[in-house]
Amino acid sequence: MIRLLALLLMLPVFSYAQTLTAVGRIVLKLDLEGFGGLSGIEVFPSGDFLAITDQGKFIEGSITRLDGEIRSATIFPLSPILDSKGNPLTGHHTNAEGLAIGPNGSIYIAFEGNHRIMQHATRTAAGQFLPKHPDFRTLQSNSGLEALAINADGIMLTIPERSGKETRPFPVYQFSGAEWSQTTSIPRDGQFLVTGADFGPDGRFYVLERAFKVPTGFSTRIRRFNFVNNTLTEGKTLLVTRTNRLDNMEGISVWADESGQTRLTLVSDNNFNPLLRTVIAEYLVND
Repeated sequence: MIRLLALLLMLPVFSYAQTLTAVGRIVLKLDLEGFGGLSGIEVFPSGDFLAITDQGKFIEGSITRLDGEIRSATIFPLSPILDSKGNPLTGHHTNAEGLAIGPNGSIYIAFEGNHRIMQHATRTAAGQFLPKHPDFRTLQSNSGLEALAINADGIMLTIPERSGKETRPFPVYQFSGAEWSQTTSIPRDGQFLVTGADFGPDGRFYVLERAFKVPTGFSTRIRRFNFVNNTLTEGKTLLVTRTNRLDNMEGISVWADESGQTRLTLVSDNNFNPLLRTVIAEYLVND
């Protein structure tokens, strides 16, 4: 059974530059068991999407747009992310945070708590463990591997939520197909922490970040970097929102729609808290 309920938002946000154009935001309110906690998303040219939750679930759905602006979303029943034995994830192992889909269609998921990255041939396939970098074992319990992205050449990057110190850059780990190495980093700037990342069709690396201030709430930032010779350079801030306009944004997908326009789709994690919302927001990338 398909269940659908989406509320269109007209709240203004502050764009740091004119690189992005806002094209709609909706709040999802669904009477669907287990729905919430969205922490990663990948959107396809058709408008369909795959998302993950921090309670170990896959969510599939489709976004409807009118004149290029997001208007509603159709959500399908949730399905479990499977462990290496083909069983639904449980307990300490469920906290899925980052999602990426490889050039061959393989699904990769980054987890915190039990810090690891799993590969799934399909949504219903058992997971396979990727090797771990030694640093993964030293990550904070609730601040592990948040961002995961794969480019068209199959190069995978992951970033933890925290760097360990406010003055220390965020380490960026690269997977060669056999092992991880830490060859580059991105500056840590202000109170923002990493929550998601994606490579765009342009080959550039987009990083989603979140800051939280008491009592006003969340602010969202998006930065973009060039990825050349295994190094991230020329960082540019594309978006900074006013506090509490987009909620706890944790997932980002940068993709080209059927017209070839690059779109940026964000999704928020409501932490299964009635005071927070599940928001999907979209932007057009102008350069």
